[in-house]
Amino acid sequence: MQDQEIWRKVLTEGHGPLLVNHRLFRHLPGPPRCKVCYVPFGGLGGKLAGLIGFQPSRKNPNICAVCCERLPLGGAEVDIAVLFADLRGSTSLGERLDPGAFAAMLNGFYRTATEVLVAHDAIIDKLIGDEVMALFIRGICGPDYHRRAAEAAFALAETAASGLGLPLGTAVHSGVTFVGNVGGEGVVDFTALGDTVNTAARLASAAAAGEVLLGEAVYAAVAKRAPDLEQRTLRLRGKNTSITVRVWRAAAGSLIGLAE
Repeated sequence: MQDQEIWRKVLTEGHGPLLVNHRLFRHLPGPPRCKVCYVPFGGLGGKLAGLIGFQPSRKNPNICAVCCERLPLGGAEVDIAVLFADLRGSTSLGERLDPGAFAAMLNGFYRTATEVLVAHDAIIDKLIGDEVMALFIRGICGPDYHRRAAEAAFALAETAASGLGLPLGTAVHSGVTFVGNVGGEGVVDFTALGDTVNTAARLASAAAAGEVLLGEAVYAAVAKRAPDLEQRTLRLRGKNTSITVRVWRAAAGSLIGLAE
């Protein structure tokens, strides 16, 4: 119970050293980074951080030892916003491009997604295959975490379309989610689990190229900026009830004309 209260405080009110690290380390080179505090593991920044004890955790090389081992196993159920973005047409692209060119394209996507999401105070939970998953948590983003998530989705969709010519299907959904360190004593991962995550992933799969689907609570945070967005009701695979979302579209000028 005490550990749960520690987690709840960190996730909803913030944790002083974590917030300082989060805002400081994102300005230091270079990737890869701790997915919680952004401390660099590579480049000159990684060498400097390593001297003061910020090294990849033996339990999970994607998290630094400070973030992983100073917080206990377990977590808490809190409201967060979850973003998923899927690259549309990646199977077709993989057939048309040689492996090196395909890998370079994905690396460009990962780099762009990381830059955009870090700028919006996201925790990048996963970069895998043709997909990115990010968490927007009140204790890190502040009380406007719903708005930060929506704005990150808009920026990511626009940048991918206009800067990379890549068609993304993106979604942001929010709700009470279990967040914390999960796993065993040997391997620990900071992540989010629950229906909110599953729904966000399903929504991203349902989004067309260039579309951002927003859950109603997320849309409410940006309704003044993006009024009168199309309302769409979807029946998602594996869900017993339908869900209503709002649809925002990126400029389609340079999108690759692919769809899966």
